[in-house]
Amino acid sequence: MSAPLPVIVLVRPQLGENIGKAARAMLNFGLTEMRLVTPRDGWPNPSAGPAASGADIVLEQAKVYDSVAEAVADCPHVYATTVRKRGVTKPVITPDQAGCHIHAASGRTAILFGPERSGLETDDVALARAIITVPINAEFGSLNLAQAVILVAYEWSKGIGAGKGALASPPETDLPEPAPQGELEGMIGQLDAMLEAAHFFYPPARTPVTKRTLRTLLTKPGWSSQEVRTFRGVLSALSGKKGPKGPVA
Repeated sequence: MSAPLPVIVLVRPQLGENIGKAARAMLNFGLTEMRLVTPRDGWPNPSAGPAASGADIVLEQAKVYDSVAEAVADCPHVYATTVRKRGVTKPVITPDQAGCHIHAASGRTAILFGPERSGLETDDVALARAIITVPINAEFGSLNLAQAVILVAYEWSKGIGAGKGALASPPETDLPEPAPQGELEGMIGQLDAMLEAAHFFYPPARTPVTKRTLRTLLTKPGWSSQEVRTFRGVLSALSGKKGPKGPVA
């Protein structure tokens, strides 16, 4: 049996827009339960909806609590996200390690995120079993609330696996078959002839090297037959002739 989905707890969030962006980040990775601890501007907040960009289910189900302790009372596993330990000795793990622990755990997990300006306070972190810290530039360790949520949610999502609830990757697109070499030779020969007529190859001593460079360039991509026909049509149009109706060898 898989572990329950983790709960995202925003502690004293300040701006409705940031709550909405965090909700959007959550739903991108299949998380829907948000808990708010004394949001500064109250709840519901009219600024949250537009920022959520359609993640309305997260905002509609969000619950408000008066303290962090109340918000995590039903969760045996609590993680605090913070850059610093803030004077509390706790195990420190990365988001990917936390994701593995959450999937392996029995019972609910809550992940705490602090207010935008100051982050979690020492008393907030003291309630957690472990600290999640994102490896980050030591000279600029500044993540906004939604960025922090999306990093942790993404790392957790990697452990979902296949089956019900699995996240979808972009569909794969079959690449066309590469064009036969004869079609490429026809295209390259057409280009060479046009460049000869335009006196492109100069000085003459450099002609073999230049032609070799062009051949290398034109054979690198693995052109499909359709791409060869299209490019030769372009060349024909530039020369004032009607484009070929099919592959030209």
